[in-house]
Amino acid sequence: MVILATLPGSSNLFSSLPPGPPPNDSPTSIPPRPPIPIPKYPPPLKSRKSPKPPPKPSTPAFKTVHNLSKYYKPVSEGVIASDGDRSVVIGESGVSYLLPGAPFEFQFSYSETPKAKPLAIREPAFLPFAPPTMPRPWTGKAPLKKSKKKIPLFDSFNPPPPGTKGVKHVEMPGPFKLGKFPVEGRTREEILGEPLSKAEIRMLVKPYLSHNRQVNLGRDGLTHNMLDLIHSHWKRQRVCKVRCKGVPTVDMDNVCHHLEEKTGGKIIHRVGGVVYLFRGRNYNYRTSPQYPVMLWKPATPVYPKLIQEAPEGLTKFEADELRMKGKNLIPICRLENAVKNGVYISLVKDVRDAFEGSPLAKIDCKGMHASDYKKIGAKLKELVPCVLLSFDDEQILMWRGHGWKSMYQGAPSFLTPIVADVASGLDGSDDPKNNNHKLDSKAVISSPKMTSLWKRAIESNKALLLDEIGLGPDALLKVVVEFEGISQAAEHSYPALVTLSEDGTGGLKAEDEGYHSEGCSEGEIYNNDDDDDDEYFVNEPFEEMESPVPPGSLPVDLLAKRLGEE
Repeated sequence: MVILATLPGSSNLFSSLPPGPPPNDSPTSIPPRPPIPIPKYPPPLKSRKSPKPPPKPSTPAFKTVHNLSKYYKPVSEGVIASDGDRSVVIGESGVSYLLPGAPFEFQFSYSETPKAKPLAIREPAFLPFAPPTMPRPWTGKAPLKKSKKKIPLFDSFNPPPPGTKGVKHVEMPGPFKLGKFPVEGRTREEILGEPLSKAEIRMLVKPYLSHNRQVNLGRDGLTHNMLDLIHSHWKRQRVCKVRCKGVPTVDMDNVCHHLEEKTGGKIIHRVGGVVYLFRGRNYNYRTSPQYPVMLWKPATPVYPKLIQEAPEGLTKFEADELRMKGKNLIPICRLENAVKNGVYISLVKDVRDAFEGSPLAKIDCKGMHASDYKKIGAKLKELVPCVLLSFDDEQILMWRGHGWKSMYQGAPSFLTPIVADVASGLDGSDDPKNNNHKLDSKAVISSPKMTSLWKRAIESNKALLLDEIGLGPDALLKVVVEFEGISQAAEHSYPALVTLSEDGTGGLKAEDEGYHSEGCSEGEIYNNDDDDDDEYFVNEPFEEMESPVPPGSLPVDLLAKRLGEE
């Protein structure tokens, strides 16, 4: 410290650093802004006042319930809502709408409504049609005056003349035979007229076989708005082409029944899922019924469950065992993404045929919508009939039930194998110690004719009746070899009777009076007129059929003849 103090002119060691700015003491200076603005938070929820809710609309049409809501209202049979003469009714056909002057009760779908009565509804009950009267809202202007232009009204009996501009084609009634003319009709029989001949049906259907003008009938079946659409088709053409696809094709007879009943037409041709609907000889569009249009699709009601824990005639344990066995079962068919382009006409027959060989049947429906294969299962339950067990893994598992009867009642036992009921083996019947559910091997059901055939075959040494069933392979082979020698000897021999002639010499005479040593074939031996009186006529399986080729006309015969001449 003494040395540093003695250095000349070294009073400040940091004199090379620049001096700081002079202090500014002026009162008008503005403080610098911070780099990030200070956020402004809203006031707490307690201090804010909640706004008043808007007034509720008084019109019931604006009180619609969302599809995802949990609206549930139990209903019973009868009228559940009414507005004057217009009412919503719960009946045998589900939810229907009754309007004054209507020919029948309106429904959203006529062909796809379940037969079971609904348990509850998922939305308030109101009519999906426009109100009968609606006042004109004020727009600030007076209503327009009526147009002075007269628009001609044409109908089927008075069509517009050909070449008229601005008028579409209106089809005339018909076809009619020579000398007959259209007649105004009110009932369905009067409008249809006389039945069509085959030539008339061919003439009407042929132009529409490859025609694109058609009505598409999908998963909802025959809906209410399709009725007006079919009549609009009938205004321009005599035949309406209806193409059915998806779930309704499982029961095409039901679809055709409702088409004829609700429209008043006649189905003249049907190929697969395509139906050709004829309007009638005396149809007039001007007098056709005018149906109100349904503005929206009503919510589907709540129906009883299709799958039960303990179905008909089964306990819960037995049903679970059947479901476990059904997991390893091979499906009889696969319904691919066929909701839009599938036709299931043969599905009922396939399920019935599957039940002939197994008490369980399964259908693979992977890729289909859940509501679609559930509807198919409900239809199969009524048409087959059967018992639904599960819809797990997008598959329909069915059981044929205790009251199942085979379609082939008169079939012999060797053609239709006896299949033990699965439900009978669930309580330990598979155990050989348990003899409660063993099948009786002597109880064989066959027709009388088949029984007589077996008796005739045994008597003629063409069949052998075993005394013992539990023979080993060697013993069974020995019996078959012995029987083969006996059957061959019996096949090439005929029963004969030794008689004495007048001169005392012996001779052979056939036991059968119809047998002759010359010019008699083997087939004539069994062709006796006396067999017609037999109770069980069994000659048909043993008769030899005559050859349609005359003798000596085969190429082998010609070759043998030529070699013989040489």
